Amino acid sequence: MNEIFEGYTYHLLDLVLSAILSGVLTALLIPALKKRQFGQFIREEGPEAHLAKQGTPTMGGLAIFATMIIGSVYRGEFSLQIGIMLVVTFLFGLIGFLDDFMKFAKKQNLGMRAWQKLVLQIAFGVAVGLYMLRFSGHGSSVWIPFYGEFLDIGGFYVPFVAFIMVAMANAVNLTDGLDGLSSGVTSLVCICFGFVGLEFGEESGATFAFVVAGACIGFLFHNKYPAKIFMGDTGSMALGGAVAVIAIMMKAELLLPIAGFIYVMEALSVIIQVGSYKIRKKRVFRMAPIHHHFEEGGMKEYNVVFMFWGITAVLCVIAYISTL
Repeated sequence: MNEIFEGYTYHLLDLVLSAILSGVLTALLIPALKKRQFGQFIREEGPEAHLAKQGTPTMGGLAIFATMIIGSVYRGEFSLQIGIMLVVTFLFGLIGFLDDFMKFAKKQNLGMRAWQKLVLQIAFGVAVGLYMLRFSGHGSSVWIPFYGEFLDIGGFYVPFVAFIMVAMANAVNLTDGLDGLSSGVTSLVCICFGFVGLEFGEESGATFAFVVAGACIGFLFHNKYPAKIFMGDTGSMALGGAVAVIAIMMKAELLLPIAGFIYVMEALSVIIQVGSYKIRKKRVFRMAPIHHHFEEGGMKEYNVVFMFWGITAVLCVIAYISTL
């Protein structure tokens, strides 16, 4: 019992210290980004109310990732698994960084081409899948929530992992459209996976999950409505990669649609909207992603964010219960 309590205490410390560090680093980053005029470009087809956000410092994901590195090593318990999760997070964050940087260079809300990002995401996803297949100890098996057993999916495993990596990176990116939405949702999802990791005996995964959660909470202090800084694609792509690789390392990939339901809903709303317009020339939602649908319906931005946080909190509890 004392060992369990001590483990929870250490991870709570990971969460708190990472939140403090992220808050400090973000505060230092804001004036630096302003000085270099790294401001957000707002797409013209978005909600009119968002045009006032033009020029808000972006690329705050740099502070989030720096916190991940420091928070993962400060206790001297760095492991190969944590190193791999950091590398994967960095690679996906690098895609976002290049996208952000190209936007600044072009002075518009267009960075890398979609196919360029997709090719890189698939390549990184396949690499993660091959690593897990060879070295995870579970082979091509996937853990089934509520049922509590592993299912071997054989040759579908590597494409399955690659799909998760690509889907999560883009879904988190789509979720990052309101002040505090993505950082708040991701902090809750990572706290959930931190507890799942402790339940599964995945110490490295739990450590990294709590550190990422703390990094998001510290950033949220500056990113909440009205936001003083945005994470940019640098942050959203990195967080998408981090959330996905945490779940994959724990063999808990199928918990993502539960705990990360908001991500799924955001991505599906875009797919449905685009598909409906191309086929029927009609829109299903007032605007996609779906958080804009609620905004256009008259809800205040911060109320949409609170609603999505609440939904995530409830579903994270359900996801954790499925592991007991």
